[in-house]
Parts: sequence; structure tokens; C-alpha cells
Amino acid sequence: MPPRKTRSAGRDGSRSGAARGSGKRTNAARSGSRRTGAAIGAGTRERLVDAARRLLEEGGYATASVQAIADRAGVSAGALYRHYPSKAELFVEVFRDAAKRDLHAVDEAAASGSCIERLEAAVAAHALRALHHRRLAWALNYEPVDPLVDAERLVYRRKYARHMASLLRQAVAAGEIPEQNVELAAAGLVGAIAEALVGPLSPVAGQMSSEADIIATLVRFCRRSVGAPDKPSLRRVTTIAKPRRK
Repeated sequence: MPPRKTRSAGRDGSRSGAARGSGKRTNAARSGSRRTGAAIGAGTRERLVDAARRLLEEGGYATASVQAIADRAGVSAGALYRHYPSKAELFVEVFRDAAKRDLHAVDEAAASGSCIERLEAAVAAHALRALHHRRLAWALNYEPVDPLVDAERLVYRRKYARHMASLLRQAVAAGEIPEQNVELAAAGLVGAIAEALVGPLSPVAGQMSSEADIIATLVRFCRRSVGAPDKPSLRRVTTIAKPRRK
């Protein structure tokens, strides 16, 4: 009895055209499903970061519980933990996002002018953003936090100090300030600015000077610290419109 005929593969041993087409469609469907899932996941993470940031701005870490963040983002607490293994890691992402925005604003403010004018603008932009978002700035920079967030604070300060050092290096080369250790001077400026803003940003601060006076004092201090000629008033302070309260 002759053997039964079976459906043969192609001469080269490959699957038939119909099988190959079916495989391609399956792979395409899987790829499309993965892309859709990734997009949904990214959207959820973005909502979680935004929700956590808003809660921090409203009341600091005490109000930003896992359940409160999940409720604000419109997801379950379990969904939060699927995207972030711990609340601390979510706060690290919040801090990174805020730091990125701040450094971008500083870069934009310091885009033109002499080196010292750009330094002025950078200091003013950083201080003004913090003063316009006091509760958030206090939470992100000064409240006791998990070591993971504390480590991220150091990363941000180093980036800010490198930015300042670059401006100071250019100012030395242009003859606008005396020769100096720009890395050490920049670290000193960043530390001094952070310390000077503790009082104005504190949630329990009493009567404080105006924003314009705080910024003018900070800028004048920074100029004098690096040896730039003093001047009676600021030349450039970019104002940021405060958001209207609903």
C-alpha cells in the first residue's frame, strides 16, 4: 500500500506561503499589541507622576499616600505598584521630572547676555520657580524623605553645580571675574542658594520679604561671591506668571 501523501513544505524546507502569511499576521498583531500596551503603560506612569506631584504641591509627603496618589490618577493601588515597586521610586521619578523642568527653565533664562548676566538670569529663574511653587519646592528639596529621593537630590545639585561652573568658567575666560576654582565656587553658590531659600519656602515661615527682594539679594550675593563688579539693581529678572486659582 503506497504511503499517504502529506502536505510538503517548500523545496527549501520552508513553510508554505499561506503558513508564512499567517505567521506574519500573528507577529504583526503581537507587535501591535505590545506597542499598545507600552503606550497605555506610559500614560499610566505619566498620570501617577502628575498625581503625586500635585499632592506634594498641595500638602507635602504627608498627603501623598499610595491610595491618595492612585485615586488622583484614577487607578488602583495595585496598578501603582505594577509600575513602581515602591512609593519612594515614584517620588524619585517626580523629583527627576521637576528637576528636568527646572534645569530647562534655567537654561532658557541664561541663553543670552554676558557671562555674569547669564549667571544672574540662571539664579533668578531657579529662585523664582521655587518661590512660585513653594510647597512643592519645600517637599522636593527639604522634607525628610526616603534615601532614594535624598540620593536624587544630590544628583540634581551636582547637575546644577556643573551648569554654574560652566558659566563661571566662561566668565573667567572673558575677564568678567577673577581666576578661581570654578567647580568649588559653583558648589558654594548652589549650597548657599539652597540654604537661603529654606526660610522663604518653609510652610511655617512668617512674614517674609517680597519675591523681588529675595531674588535681588540672592543675585547680588552670587555676583559678589565670584568677584563680579557690584551694581545697584538687577538688569534681568524674568517674571513667571502665577497660575490663577480656580
